[in-house]
Amino acid sequence: MSQPERLPGTPDFSIKPARYTGEARGHLLTEFGGNGTHKFVLHKGSVVAPNATPGLGDHGRRLRKELRANGWLTNAPADPGTPRTPPHWVTVRDIVCNSSSAAASLVFGYDASGPDSWRTAEGHPLADYLSTAWRAPRKAWLVRGSNVSGHNLVRRLWLKEGIVSLAGTHLPPLEESDPTKSTLRRFVEEGYESAASYSQKRSMVDELHAFLTQMRAGDTVLTTDDAGGLHLGRITGAAVQTASPGGLSDLRRTVDWRPDAHAYEDLPEEVRQKLSVQHDVVDLTGVLDVLDGLTGPTEIPDPASPTGTGEEPTVPRPAARELVLPHITEALTADLLVHDRAWLEEVRELLLDERQLVFYGPPGTGKTYLAMRLAEHFGGGPEQAKIVQFHPSYAYEDFFEGFRPTEDPETREVAFRLTAGPLRELADLASREGNRHIPHFLIIDEINRANLAKVFGELYFLLEYRKKSVRLTYSGDDFALPPNLFIIGTMNTADRSIALVDAAMRRRFAFVELSPRTEPTAGLLTRWLSREGRDLTPARLLDALNARIGDADFAIGPSYLMKPGVHREGGLERTWRTKILPLLEEHHYGEGLDIAARYGLDALREQHRPA
Repeated sequence: MSQPERLPGTPDFSIKPARYTGEARGHLLTEFGGNGTHKFVLHKGSVVAPNATPGLGDHGRRLRKELRANGWLTNAPADPGTPRTPPHWVTVRDIVCNSSSAAASLVFGYDASGPDSWRTAEGHPLADYLSTAWRAPRKAWLVRGSNVSGHNLVRRLWLKEGIVSLAGTHLPPLEESDPTKSTLRRFVEEGYESAASYSQKRSMVDELHAFLTQMRAGDTVLTTDDAGGLHLGRITGAAVQTASPGGLSDLRRTVDWRPDAHAYEDLPEEVRQKLSVQHDVVDLTGVLDVLDGLTGPTEIPDPASPTGTGEEPTVPRPAARELVLPHITEALTADLLVHDRAWLEEVRELLLDERQLVFYGPPGTGKTYLAMRLAEHFGGGPEQAKIVQFHPSYAYEDFFEGFRPTEDPETREVAFRLTAGPLRELADLASREGNRHIPHFLIIDEINRANLAKVFGELYFLLEYRKKSVRLTYSGDDFALPPNLFIIGTMNTADRSIALVDAAMRRRFAFVELSPRTEPTAGLLTRWLSREGRDLTPARLLDALNARIGDADFAIGPSYLMKPGVHREGGLERTWRTKILPLLEEHHYGEGLDIAARYGLDALREQHRPA
């Protein structure tokens, strides 16, 4: 009986089940399994987890049962050198599995993705060795060509001859029409061994794979020239390899370029963000609808309604909707008890201009409440707003992304996985297709209680340059803050345990004061008491208290006296004694001042008692 044939050009792969010593190994076969992917051989001596989780499919359970019954999967012998190793199974012969995923599920005891789980000795995923699977029917690409080793190929070659190209100076003849990443990696490692750094070679592999394998006829392609113009076209042919002067354009695709160019300044913000990504080939499918808008109404095939004329039926592509912040209504102004709607409109204009602002002031001035209400009004509901609170131990990994211990819900085992924080989650939601015209808000409560440089990291840059992108520390993705993501911070100026935000942060945020000395906070308590039909005495006492305090940063805000308990029998005295006086004791700590005698209710009432 002939041995199954290994898929040419592929190495051995391995995975290590958590908690067990040893590993599982295997390789791909040329033969395809029932699901259309290559079969996979699990090598003799591979370690297998003995317990199947509830999430393992019926096929995986039957396979494990059959292998145990025929003796191909046995208990591993005890290892005296590692007595703490949990009992596990081991394969006693090579086992042919229907796919790499079936093999991974057998090893782990739960359903798993083989292309992502199996790795080479260098850490490359098995997926890099498989031919391209499904992709979107139409994609969009940026290909740079205005400075290829000092030559502007866009004007000299691409627009004149109707092509787009990549350099391939040191590549051998490509025999495959859709080479896998592993094939391209081997060619790049051999051809550019001393001509490029490891980072350059990795980028080159990704760009070659996109140009040769991911691109298709019908895709949108765009490029920029050194004069700042943007040229759009449609790919019309397959990739071909040809000799060119200096090897500057060895890999080519034919393109139907549009005759008109677009000025960079006139491009939508989403497109300008993508143009800042520093690669020669960039996937722009996420802004395909915006690019279609630049070329006028676009018609796309509607496969559900044949015309019978021999031509592709078409339906109009919906126009992209514009991002707007709703205007302030009289009802919202009245509900928030703001003295003048123009003040709220100014806050709206600041958000549109800056995309981020900070409400700052002493405690009890309604900073967080106002931020939440405005976010819900502008975003259309609470689902578009997320709130986080900073503290001294808060870090970049908590805020944006980092490797964090995560428990698998099936196996209950813990491993470090790249996990998105609240900013990344909200940014991904805001940039999702269909959401880009909807404002999304991140509210950062107590923004100055954390080390802001540590928390924001490279995102500092994006707060000021919203139309640019940066390479992320952990994931390596090129990331930009979506234009429909707004940030509102709150800052308590009375907290002396922390320094004010640094100059770099002040430059990136608009700062709006909420203080008892200025409107809309100054008259807020009086307006609230009047609306509730209550006695105005608490407002007069609060004004007298703040006049005695003198320092605006340590004034007492009205929200302390806007709670139902304050207006029950003895409530005002109780609130004053347990909420307000302790704040002032902290403010005057070490000064030997009699706080009750200076700031107590009796002292303030005596001041306002008629002579």
